[in-house]
Amino acid sequence: MLLRVRDLEVEFNTSKGVATAVNGMDFDVNRGQALGILGESGSGKSVTARAIMGILDMPPAHIPRGQILLEGEDLLTITPKRHRQLVGSRVSMVFQDALTALNPVHPVGRQIGELYRVHRGYSRRDARAAAIKMMAKVQIPAAASRVNDYPHQFSGGMRQRIVIAMALALDPVLLIADEPTTALDVTVQAQILELLKEQQVERNMGLILITHDISVVKEVTDQVAVMYAGRVIEHGPTADVLARPGHPYSRGLAASIAGEELKGQKLPAIPGTPPDLLHLPQGCSFANRCSFATEKCLQEIPGLEQIDTARHSACFHTSEVMAHANA
Repeated sequence: MLLRVRDLEVEFNTSKGVATAVNGMDFDVNRGQALGILGESGSGKSVTARAIMGILDMPPAHIPRGQILLEGEDLLTITPKRHRQLVGSRVSMVFQDALTALNPVHPVGRQIGELYRVHRGYSRRDARAAAIKMMAKVQIPAAASRVNDYPHQFSGGMRQRIVIAMALALDPVLLIADEPTTALDVTVQAQILELLKEQQVERNMGLILITHDISVVKEVTDQVAVMYAGRVIEHGPTADVLARPGHPYSRGLAASIAGEELKGQKLPAIPGTPPDLLHLPQGCSFANRCSFATEKCLQEIPGLEQIDTARHSACFHTSEVMAHANA
């Protein structure tokens, strides 16, 4: 197993109380597998990614329990020195805002080359050559002539390619992409997603794609974990979850995909808003937005239960939800 996350909990201490941003997170990623973590803003997706990378601000963040096993090593308990050896080389991350992820006062080639110098001991000349090669790999035209350009001299799509080049430079076994197509136009989005998938397959990497865009998950991933209010509420093969959801929230997300049959109509929307993480309801966090909810849902929290050989859902009414999908 490449990555195994078990019972991960992340809390934030605020002036108003403790907010549990991630609550009992479980998932696995194998080499060559692409996992999508899907959910609305505030569901805990990016916090999960930052916990894996060890870049949460602590405090106010706190991880009271859980395991993050990368090739058997727990990233939460290893020494800081070993953590620095693994993060950036074995596991790396593509951030959603390329402009802030890059240093504006250094040429992009120097920023990529620095990875080779620090982690591989390359000379300046060799690091520059490796940077050019990596820029070409992510399809930046005339890489050799642009290696000394600064981030502001690139378009948004090209900057994102630079960030991807930095993330891939040290041949990681696991790549985390956090909303990698945010603020890019549709054509560039498609190019970036195609590049990520191409590199994942070519390198046989594990890929975690974090997004609120269900069409992106459909395009790129093999497996999907749907998050709501800090918890995974459904997990399984992407095609199965989107075609026949087992949770009302997943059903609402799947119904929002624009299709030919909805041409000229308003897209279905999930009513209401996610709960306040400082004041989570007693029962299911989705109950007040759910058309299937009963009194039991308001009183008890459903566990993530297996619903077939490859899928899990946290809902008391999974059979009804799935039957409705077939109706």
